[in-house]
Amino acid sequence: MSDTQPGQTAADRPHTPIVRVVAASMLGTTVEWYDYFLYGVAAALVFPMVFFPDSEGAVGILLSMGTFAVGFIARPLGGLVFGHYGDKIGRKKLLVLSLLMMGFATFAIGLLPGYATIGILAPILLVLLRIIQGFALGGEWGGAVLIVSEHGRPEHRGFWASWPQAGAPAGQLLAQAMLGVMALVQSEEAFLSWGWRIPFLLSAVLVLIGLYVRLAVEESPVFREAQAKAAERSAAGEKETMPILDVLREYPREVLTAMGARFAENVSYYIFTIVIATYLQERFDLPSSFVLGAVLIGAAVHLVTIPVWGAISDRVGRKPVYLFGAVGVGLWAFVFFYLIDTQSFALTALAVTVGLVLHGAMYGPQAAFLSELFGTKVRYSGISIGYQLASVFAGGLAPLIAASLLVATGSGYAIAAYIAASSVVTIIAVAAYSETRTRRLDGAELQRS
Repeated sequence: MSDTQPGQTAADRPHTPIVRVVAASMLGTTVEWYDYFLYGVAAALVFPMVFFPDSEGAVGILLSMGTFAVGFIARPLGGLVFGHYGDKIGRKKLLVLSLLMMGFATFAIGLLPGYATIGILAPILLVLLRIIQGFALGGEWGGAVLIVSEHGRPEHRGFWASWPQAGAPAGQLLAQAMLGVMALVQSEEAFLSWGWRIPFLLSAVLVLIGLYVRLAVEESPVFREAQAKAAERSAAGEKETMPILDVLREYPREVLTAMGARFAENVSYYIFTIVIATYLQERFDLPSSFVLGAVLIGAAVHLVTIPVWGAISDRVGRKPVYLFGAVGVGLWAFVFFYLIDTQSFALTALAVTVGLVLHGAMYGPQAAFLSELFGTKVRYSGISIGYQLASVFAGGLAPLIAASLLVATGSGYAIAAYIAASSVVTIIAVAAYSETRTRRLDGAELQRS
């Protein structure tokens, strides 16, 4: 039953202040990305020894990174399911469910016995839990950015919608910091034996905090209005089609644009933050604390700059900022590997930091940009499918492709060329689409400028 009062539209109901919405969205996103990146870092530093000990170094790393990629394969399915119900019953309910699923999977990984204890069952269960993580994250992103994008003033949409994006480096910052502290205060043997499990188990506390905040947030007024109109059409006998079918029929170009926009952003991010651990350990046998410290510094700067890029996109447009980032990471990739090959901590931290600042020029305006591609009645489905399909072919394969290139060539410059190629895909996709900054979100159909 609707709780809208007589004579009052759904959009007229009191709604949560934008600052509280942003806080709830970012906190939940931080928790989800903490869980997700915790796995990614552990896949590079711990899981080859714990779950694939009988494999040789390079093979064990490839197998471990393969389990990391499995989570990406599950993300489009999560985006499809969560997007469908998010467009039907609302963003908030699905955000709570995604947080619970992610928290359960991460906590269970922390309790999972290793290969030495239960044999082949250990990596099998690890893959199953990774699938749950990927499914949950596939539904999380769309709802988190939409509930912010659909609140607040449209002229500040890029800024406010960038804050859930900042949850990614915030979550990574927490994950890297927790694993870094454990690696520093423990011996290598203790860390591999049980110390790595503590950050996974502590995620339960973060999930409870995230749920407390998220449950206090109202559904977005834009969605409530669209839902009220859908109820009117249903009462008049009009039949509603599945949102995903509407997306594929009405917005095929927008889905491809969203996928293309994600390529350079996704590939560069996982190489700058995840693959770097494998690279420096395999080539130079540097300790895990070296890699974790450098990425920690970069993630802190990344967290601060993402909202800045979102605010700039409100003034100059999404396209100029996004293209600057895509060109930037494509060029910086070669400098990145030159700097980290020096084995200098200061230069490695500089390489990661500049790379992530350039990445932020894409990631900051991304939430607003993708939200502006679709109408309200299919927006959750549209951005989730476009975003998560790209995650499979971009971020999901990036660690595997990068590790394979490293094994085949022994050089980081082959990986840099891979980043540059992904930048070309993003540049073409974004440059070919019109500016979206002035588009309205308060309609079932897309309000094109």
